[in-house]
Amino acid sequence: MATYIVYALLLAIIQIWVVPMALNMKNFGWLTSNRDEPINLSVMAGRASRASTNLQESLPAFLALSLLSMQLSIDVTGLACWWLAFRVAHLIAYLAGIALLRTLSWFGSIVSLVMMALALV
Repeated sequence: MATYIVYALLLAIIQIWVVPMALNMKNFGWLTSNRDEPINLSVMAGRASRASTNLQESLPAFLALSLLSMQLSIDVTGLACWWLAFRVAHLIAYLAGIALLRTLSWFGSIVSLVMMALALV
């Protein structure tokens, strides 16, 4: 389970910092400033930002359930793997603008979290 926690945190770094920065290089001066002035994001950078926000809403629940499963010695690694796969698919679908796949992968990640929680009860 610890491996999936590390992978989830790696995904968070990539999705919250690396992808938005890479898609916003045209505003490099803004990235290295105090960011007091608003900027116009490209469509892709906007999608990356929204996907990042969505991950930040889901990640705490995943981490809490994962740590709780380790504490209780209940194996939910399969569900954790599915959650991670769905979150990667969500990012890719969001960036590609494939709304149906994005929604289905988001829903799959939520179902994975619910199943993890039910396994701990």
